[in-house]
This record gives sequence, C-alpha cells and structure tokens, in this order.
Amino acid sequence: MTQPTNIRRDGQRPLLLDLFSCAGGAAMGYLRAGFRVHGCDIADRPNYPFTYHRGDALEYLAHLITTGEIERYVFVHASPPCQAKCSLTIGTNQSKGWGGTHEDLVAPTRALLDETGLPYVIEQPNGRAEIRKDLWLCGEMYGLDVIRHRNFELGGWTAPQPAHPRHRGRVRGYRHGEYHDGPYVAPYGNGGGKPTVQELQAAMGITWTNVREELTEAIPPAYGEYIGRAFRVSRASLGVAA
Repeated sequence: MTQPTNIRRDGQRPLLLDLFSCAGGAAMGYLRAGFRVHGCDIADRPNYPFTYHRGDALEYLAHLITTGEIERYVFVHASPPCQAKCSLTIGTNQSKGWGGTHEDLVAPTRALLDETGLPYVIEQPNGRAEIRKDLWLCGEMYGLDVIRHRNFELGGWTAPQPAHPRHRGRVRGYRHGEYHDGPYVAPYGNGGGKPTVQELQAAMGITWTNVREELTEAIPPAYGEYIGRAFRVSRASLGVAA
C-alpha cells in the first residue's frame, strides 16, 4: 500500500481516523494537536463532535482498506474493547465467580492496522490486554482531577514517555464500606460516592456530552493532544509532514 503523503489533508490539517470512538475524548485532543478527525463506533454517538460513521469499526476499517479510502488518512487511533482482560473485569468478576462473555478485539484490530501501512496507536486500560506498553499516561501528568491510567501501543513510530508525578492523594468515594476524601474523582460506575456528571465533565475536560456512560468510557482530551503533538513532532523529525 502507498505510504501517506502530504496530499492527504484538507486545508492544512492532516486527517486522523478514530476507531471505537465513543464520545470523542481522544478525538478532541487530536483536534487540539492540529488534526481533522473522522470517527467510527458501533453505538449511536450523537454527541460525537466530528464527522462520524456508525458501524462495526473493524468492518469499516476493512472497507476503507479494500476501497483505498484509507489513503486519505495519515494516522489511526483505536480503542478496541478488551473487557476479558481489563483489571476491573478480572479483579471483580473472577473473584466473585461471575462468568460472562467479554470481547477481546485487540489482536484483530492490530492485524488490520498493520495492513493499512499507516502509523497508529492502540489504547487500553491497565490490565492484561496483550499490547506493548510503549506509552503510559495518567491524569496527574496534565493536572486533571482523574487518575485514569492508560497504556498505548505505538505502531510505526515512537513518543517520549512523560514523567509520572506523584499522586496528590486518594480517589474520592467509598471503598470497602469506608468513605475516603481526596482530590480525584472515580470516572466509572454509579454507586459508592461516585461523582456527578458535572464533576466528571470538569475532571476529564469533556464538555460536549453529559451522558455518564460516555464520560466513564472516555479518555481525557489531554491524552490525545499529547499523543497527537508527539506524533507530529516525530514525523517532522523524519522530514514527513503530518
């Protein structure tokens, strides 16, 4: 497949494909880093703030490859579901003997991304998802009121690892029946002293959706902005515009 060139852009912004996009937390960060963004998610996402395709992300990516439309893009971000190896799933469900079927789409996502020939990033929460942890980000790196550790596999490029500042305290809420105060909110679930939607929006830096499920699944835009800027710097160092 032809490698990306400078002509794959509208105006002066390179085009990024955001797969398994949810409500666009990462996408907003990429916009701030200088990209235009097209998203794809299997769920209806009326709050997604950019051009959006509703459908199966892997089927859509395969279609883009087959038709050659993938050549419009210079970079791909993917956040495939991997509940089977998420630390919350493992720690809670297995300890309680809960079964359930959980998707693990990391490997098929990587296979298709490699087929595109484009540089990419695969995002996963802490857990046992089988990705390289080329980059690890935390909300404290950006002064946010969430911790939200996330791992990123970088395909075809590299980025510097930011220093991890010491956490300022605990995550606010109940744990084992005891309430703990702290500077961070818990961006998951509903009970146990969980934050309001407004608190989640403020802590994550996400204002365009007030749907709790979307906020609890999102990554902060600050992460996407860091990755997007690092990617553009890496391209510039190779003499490739992005």
